[in-house]
Amino acid sequence: MSTDHPKTPIMEQELRTLEHEASQDLERIDTANGLEEFRIRFLGRKGRFSAIMEQLKSVPKEDKPRLGQLANTVKKQVEQAFSDKKDQLASGGGPTAAQATAVDLTLPGRRPERGKLHPITQIMTEVCAIFESMGFSVAEGPDVEQDRYNFEALNIPAHHPARDMHDTFYISDSILLRTHTSPMQARIMEQQDPPLRVIAPGKVYRCDSDITHTPMFHQVEGFLVDTNVSFADLKGVLSVFTQKIFGADLPLRFRPSFFPFTEPSAEVDIACVICNGKGCRVCKKTGWLEILGAGMIDPEVFKQVGYDPEKYSGFAFGLGIERIAMLKYGIDDIRLYYENDLRFLSQF
Repeated sequence: MSTDHPKTPIMEQELRTLEHEASQDLERIDTANGLEEFRIRFLGRKGRFSAIMEQLKSVPKEDKPRLGQLANTVKKQVEQAFSDKKDQLASGGGPTAAQATAVDLTLPGRRPERGKLHPITQIMTEVCAIFESMGFSVAEGPDVEQDRYNFEALNIPAHHPARDMHDTFYISDSILLRTHTSPMQARIMEQQDPPLRVIAPGKVYRCDSDITHTPMFHQVEGFLVDTNVSFADLKGVLSVFTQKIFGADLPLRFRPSFFPFTEPSAEVDIACVICNGKGCRVCKKTGWLEILGAGMIDPEVFKQVGYDPEKYSGFAFGLGIERIAMLKYGIDDIRLYYENDLRFLSQF
């Protein structure tokens, strides 16, 4: 073999050097122009690789296969490295596939943001806890209700004008989305004997939408049935509730009203905390906001469920959770609860 020929070791060394320098140059390139300059300098027709290959003509015949194989290997490696760098730059300079699968254990961990309960859920939980502390149990019923429980059993027969107050979503003539949680009165009284002290939280539905009403909202129905229950007991329970939920002795008033399932009936107002009773668009310039309706359970309701109205008496009330939350948090538009704006929701 003619391995002593001076061209052989020189050409071999130049190929090794070209491979090393090409690798280092590619690492520093970060632009398409730089990459094109690299291609011309190393792989172009007059580039370094072509210049080295010109020397292959002058090496001994027996060395040509080995040097030719080495040259092909180096060229393929440089071309592959060039192609990888081109793909990397084309994708925005991100990592190659091999780099993307690597895990850097020195990077700090990412803590996910902690979620919070929706303000409506918070108030619902607080309201239930207050009444539970006064001895009320919690019962839940279906959102899709029968006409009998939503109206008939509550002394609201067909064609009764009070049905117009509810703007009901009907599914069929006898099935509807409940307009209040009051159907739980009839459902529970049908199954249990007095004494009863129950609250029924849940969603209700009515065709109504403005800054103080939404088509779907949350309500808590409460009722107490026993012997010798009076309107004074109702006032006492609601006074304790308002003191606990708002943390202060806010002015409270009972206005005579009408509900088919209570007699006498009253609407309960609290001083508007948005304007401190001076009058604003939320309280419609009255200085008061209605928070619930209440009254003594009508004897006709007792007859519907088989209770003796001469023996038993009771009271019932229904309050809107959104209204309570508006008063407690000073919110002037009920629609904010349902727009899913994290800037709003994160305040609670």
